[in-house]
Amino acid sequence: MREMKHTIIVEPELRRIREKRKTAQRYHYQQSKLAPWRAELVALRLIGASYVDIAYWLKEQRLIVAVSTISRYLAKLPELQGCSGGES
Repeated sequence: MREMKHTIIVEPELRRIREKRKTAQRYHYQQSKLAPWRAELVALRLIGASYVDIAYWLKEQRLIVAVSTISRYLAKLPELQGCSGGES
């Protein structure tokens, strides 16, 4: 049989490739465009603003988002769990 001369070189190369793949597999989640306005959105919702009201306010702040996006974002926040905060 033929002796493999590249064994010494191949093993570190394989380790390097596997490390690179591990980092490539990590997901990078993008922060929501609503995150900088979190405190204001929570405050508006707590005083009874509807999602449409909040969408209009955000439009004045030069951020256009769908009402459903606002609804989903606020539903995930712990500050508003169990709080009706007005009509939708």
